[in-house]
Amino acid sequence: MYKLLNSDGEDMALFGSVTPDHTGNSKQKDETDPKQGINGSAKQHNTWTELRPPTVIGQFHTLFFGSVRMFFLGVLGFAVYGNEALHFSCEPDKREVNLFCYNQFRPITPQVFWALQLVTVLVPGAVFHLYAACKSIDQEDILQKPVYTVFYIISVLLRITLEVVAFWLQSHLFGFQVNPIFKCDAGSLDKKYNLTRCMVPEHFEKTIFLIAMYTFTVITMVLCVAEIFEILCRRLGYLNALNQ
Repeated sequence: MYKLLNSDGEDMALFGSVTPDHTGNSKQKDETDPKQGINGSAKQHNTWTELRPPTVIGQFHTLFFGSVRMFFLGVLGFAVYGNEALHFSCEPDKREVNLFCYNQFRPITPQVFWALQLVTVLVPGAVFHLYAACKSIDQEDILQKPVYTVFYIISVLLRITLEVVAFWLQSHLFGFQVNPIFKCDAGSLDKKYNLTRCMVPEHFEKTIFLIAMYTFTVITMVLCVAEIFEILCRRLGYLNALNQ
């Protein structure tokens, strides 16, 4: 550190080294560490690595879950179920009868149910990976340290449980096939209506979509089970390598 005198003869402390330039003026050196940019990029890369699943199957599950399933629900689901309430008609074709019977036909709309399913299934894995990112736990730590391995397996088991519950609820709410005719009990609305026949629009497309969503749920459960086996196999391989 150099000291300079001002016009009154007082000392002025300058932090950092000062070098005179060719004009004789003092110039402060930039002491910025050139490695800071590299370290910042490395930290960002490590954070991204910590947020990824530690297994190959888990990364494939994230890709499958995030791209195919959400695209199928967001794009095709809106095309199939978007105007269902408008085209749902009953005998007699009155607005109050149509609304009453549609609410009986759909206690909850399929788009809302599947969106809630996707969010709830994501929660266990998201909580674990956020915890790992906050504690700077990398992928190798998850597979090598028993405590982290157990916690990760518990998060995968929770995902499987939520998928099973969602499968059961979906089968009770929507069934496995959409019939073209729905018989509505509209007696509580008006006694003269009693049992009313309603036409379900695009029932065949909805049946195909239901089967696809069931298939996605089963694939997700299979991937979660396979991920647990991959974790156990890699854990055993790590222990065998230590013993050797």
